[in-house]
Amino acid sequence: MMRANLQKHRVAQWALTALAGAVLTACGGSDAPTNDLPAGITQVSSTAYPATAVGKGDTAATQDLLTGGIGKTGLGLATAPAYADPANPTAAELRRNALYSNYRGILDGTTAGGYGSLYGPNVTATGTVTTSEGLIPGREYVAVLDDGSGRKRTVMAVQVPDSFNPANPCVVLGASSGSRGVYGAIGTAGEWGLKKGCAVALTDAGKGVGIHDLTDDTVHKVDGTRATRAAAGSLSFFAANITDAARAAYNALFPNRLAIKHVHSQMNPEKDWGSDTLAAGRYALYVLNERYGTDANRVPFTTDNTIVIAGSASNGGAASLRAAEQDTSGLIDGVVASEPVTEMPTASGYGIQFGGAAVAGYGKTLADFTTFGNIYQPCAALAADAALTETSIFNYIGLVGMTARATARCDSLAAKGLVTGADTAARAQDALNKLRAFGWTPETDQMHNAHYALGNGPILSAMYPVSYGRFAVDANVCNTSFASVNATGVPVAASPAALAQSFATANGTSNGTPVSVVYNDSVGGAKSWQFAVSPSTGVADFGLDNALCQRALVTGVDAVTGAALTASSTPTKAQSDAVRAGIAEVVLNGNLRGKPTIIVSGRSDALVPVNNNSRAYTAYNRVVEGASTKLRYIEVTNGQHFDTFLPFSGFDTRFVPLHPYFNQAMDAMYAHLKSGSALPPSQVVRTTPRGGVPGAAPAITAANVPPFVAAPAAGDQIGFAGTSISVPN
Repeated sequence: MMRANLQKHRVAQWALTALAGAVLTACGGSDAPTNDLPAGITQVSSTAYPATAVGKGDTAATQDLLTGGIGKTGLGLATAPAYADPANPTAAELRRNALYSNYRGILDGTTAGGYGSLYGPNVTATGTVTTSEGLIPGREYVAVLDDGSGRKRTVMAVQVPDSFNPANPCVVLGASSGSRGVYGAIGTAGEWGLKKGCAVALTDAGKGVGIHDLTDDTVHKVDGTRATRAAAGSLSFFAANITDAARAAYNALFPNRLAIKHVHSQMNPEKDWGSDTLAAGRYALYVLNERYGTDANRVPFTTDNTIVIAGSASNGGAASLRAAEQDTSGLIDGVVASEPVTEMPTASGYGIQFGGAAVAGYGKTLADFTTFGNIYQPCAALAADAALTETSIFNYIGLVGMTARATARCDSLAAKGLVTGADTAARAQDALNKLRAFGWTPETDQMHNAHYALGNGPILSAMYPVSYGRFAVDANVCNTSFASVNATGVPVAASPAALAQSFATANGTSNGTPVSVVYNDSVGGAKSWQFAVSPSTGVADFGLDNALCQRALVTGVDAVTGAALTASSTPTKAQSDAVRAGIAEVVLNGNLRGKPTIIVSGRSDALVPVNNNSRAYTAYNRVVEGASTKLRYIEVTNGQHFDTFLPFSGFDTRFVPLHPYFNQAMDAMYAHLKSGSALPPSQVVRTTPRGGVPGAAPAITAANVPPFVAAPAAGDQIGFAGTSISVPN
């Protein structure tokens, strides 16, 4: 029976249950179910956010669930709210600013990009644009999930808006995108769910902003404030598993280094993204039952009568899919995943056709295609098909003077026999061809420039293999470490103020806020990846030696010679074995257990290429679940991974936001679960970029982002040819 059909019977059922409970109590006993806190979860706080006014939002009295009290206007400002004492921000101030930075870290916050008209706090659940600041009052319950080790420390925040209707219950599970903290999905799952009157269960899924300063032994607490590891005690969010003696020895050799949770927890958190998302859902039901239950009936909300949608973007989308695959209890009813990282277990047994032609490269894991791209992207960006001449952030290599280093990367690759060609143009074209053969599409040719130069390849290639291999912070895998750096890339002591504010400003990665990727073996001394000089080449080629080492960790062979790694090679065979074992723990199985699912991805996604992810997963799921699968795939032209990049010059003229399609997919999923409306068919949505001058694109309109439809034209339909997904050009 559909949950929608259960709605009309719920009040009567609750009344009968309450009556039965009262009778049993009168007779001296009751077998009514009790509301128990799920195993491993400790509730930390319960705070009401009345949202009575728009102001600084620095206390609970002036905050709300969605905007931290600063409203639509505050979220739209380019500058974050100020702290009363920047060196000692309060937990309330950090929450406010974390909501600000996580919202803007996912979405385009400019009016020209659609904020305030296509989406935003002032746009109602039905799409009506209002003059409201969009504050949402309610109560937020924060809890921590641990496995008994004290090191897992997954944080969950269940937000129950005052508009929650017990007679029409719904829960949205929002796992954070990227490596973000607990508020990482506030702009996607959070905003949609709160506007709908649903309880929202946010979780960092074992990632989050956990920075351990190895010099002074300070760490983040769960509430974002900082303290020494000893003072933080049980409220510590993350501390590296290192003794004081080992820490002192490491500091003497590598001063000013930092440990970050996603990399150094030694728990391979990605393997638990699904189970952590499910745990957040169980905690949400506990919260609702604790708040609305009665003595005679403590569990009015169950998996049978509450609509539960897992919806998020990027790594959060991956967590949603993984949770659906692992959901043996029927907690989740539907899934919406925007540009998900789908860790494919195989490229066999299914295929991809694009425009009627078979695609050669597809179905690779994140570690595989990221470490491969990290080698070739800076060189490929100089190819004729990828080259840019404009002065814009889209041409970041040219904008910040990296062209000589990109050319040096081409030369170094040629010297090692990894590309062919007599000159830079030929070598760059060969590098670009290799990327295309590995799963990237021609639509992403020009994206390699900014994607590499902004650090995506070096950051992910440094982080994920270490996480998969469960290496300690002092292992310096591939001669790589993490630290704050100065303007020339030299590791320096992290600014106390930057660390104090990092819960709100950082995104859990090593993107320089305040943690950067450092190559310890750079000629002349340790340098961040942008400035590194490789020992084997003696030139500033973005540290090719380190990129080759990271690649070997994933493949098990020397990236230059192809020889198998040994006990004495760099990296060692044992290190690679550990990394590959960790990768095996995170692959998906393609079985969504018949759950209705909508995947939305941008065709121009260079970070998470569709051939290695959304297209591949959709095809593989069809093989696993057959023609009865309820997975639908929406591919958006002129869409790329980062809506937050859309205000940047060059991005603004070329790309459209994916966020409107996430919202539409959530609407469609809710309508399907609530009233049985048909899911949209798989299709290509053809959008129109804003165009104009880089940095000054005209304002977006609804015409730029037409909705997906119930009956797409024949040339837009995504179908199947045997076991291959067939995507029209």
